[in-house]
Amino acid sequence: MQAREITAYTFLAFAWGLSFLLLLKVVDGFGWIGAVTFRCLIAGLLLYAAARLTRRRLAFEAKWWHYVAVGATTVAGQLIGLSYSTPLIGTAMAAIFVATIPMFSMVIAQLWGMERITPPRVAGIALGTVGIIMLVGFPAVPVDTTFVLGCIGMVFSTFSAAFGSNYAARFLTKASPWEVTIGSFFAGGVMTLPFLLLVPVPGTPQPIDYLYLVSLAALMSALTYVVYFWLVGRIGPTRAISVEFAVTVVAVLVGAFVLHEDLTAIQIVGAAVIIGGCAMVLGLLPLRRRVA
Repeated sequence: MQAREITAYTFLAFAWGLSFLLLLKVVDGFGWIGAVTFRCLIAGLLLYAAARLTRRRLAFEAKWWHYVAVGATTVAGQLIGLSYSTPLIGTAMAAIFVATIPMFSMVIAQLWGMERITPPRVAGIALGTVGIIMLVGFPAVPVDTTFVLGCIGMVFSTFSAAFGSNYAARFLTKASPWEVTIGSFFAGGVMTLPFLLLVPVPGTPQPIDYLYLVSLAALMSALTYVVYFWLVGRIGPTRAISVEFAVTVVAVLVGAFVLHEDLTAIQIVGAAVIIGGCAMVLGLLPLRRRVA
């Protein structure tokens, strides 16, 4: 990767890793559906306003359903899973699940014929599956309904993120990162808006809650997704999505040292196994086939 790509990669790792702190605050103030809906709509509006102020040309030439598909998965699906599950299982656990996104991405890319499957990648998928079993099967908290629902929500979140990234790489290659981000965030916000009738905002948010919300939408949604979709166009969806490894490390450190969350020794090993498996899937490990 070139210097600009490395800079973007590093920025995404820290921005998304630290976003878990703001996420918890926003969910507490607006509820998990409100956190997603308002975050999406504010992010879309801010980006659209920024594009107009800078006289950036926006040409939404792709079919509208492509933006809806990315909005339903990479935006709404991923954020709903994160917002629902993180308060239930903790930042560290949620962050470790995030590390499975590259593994799901590779599987989807294989099924769509965008990537070529190899024995090391099959082994990496198997290894990542073992890591998930270690993560879920030996938690630091009791295995109750809340824990199980939180884990299911994170699997839904990570699969949605992987699906949407591959979809954008396949069907929105000619669209700019600004168009993809604005279109998908507006679509995600509109799709989740009716669910506020089922999960309304709990009480009256305080002024500080609005500050958290705008910060999460502007810095860790609008800006980061523009950078991310730019990176997808530069280095491809699989390599770009490998940033989730670094996101996991940052978020786990935040959960352990800032929020004082607990992880069992087996879960820590499981996290390492997941990251190792995904590294094999992405071809980041220097594995060579033996030549007879």
